Amino acid sequence: MIHIILYEPEIPQNTGALIRLSANMGAHLHLIQPYAFDLSEKKVRRAGLDYAELAQLQEHASLTDCLATVQPNRVFALTTKARRLYTEPTFQPGDAFLFGPETRGLPSSVLDDFIPDQRLTIPMTPGGRSLNLANAASIVAYEAWRQLDFAGAKTLD
Repeated sequence: MIHIILYEPEIPQNTGALIRLSANMGAHLHLIQPYAFDLSEKKVRRAGLDYAELAQLQEHASLTDCLATVQPNRVFALTTKARRLYTEPTFQPGDAFLFGPETRGLPSSVLDDFIPDQRLTIPMTPGGRSLNLANAASIVAYEAWRQLDFAGAKTLD
């Protein structure tokens, strides 16, 4: 399955929503410290509903620690500073998607570690600055899952 990595997330409701998303699609969710809230906060629990027990959630002290532990096939950094659309790569099981903090995105010190082919963007209309973190992660995660033929999904009768 895929990995969704949140680098220093700031808004508990977004993390809660992504806990729910990851539980429902079988993705692994990784949180890179520090984050601006406690995972036990009411806002996280409310957004994640009762899915926290179903989610595969890991906390990591740093991005380096996360990548060493997870050892993903490939890592794609999502940024408004990319030219490659999120729909262009052919995703594989074990790929990881890295998203930055809601108010500032991924810092240059992190983005500089990614070649242009590993930097992806989601198109927006002119004047759009960014999408909500939970929405952006959902868009990319579902595209990857679609490419993987919705592996693990319940069958539709």
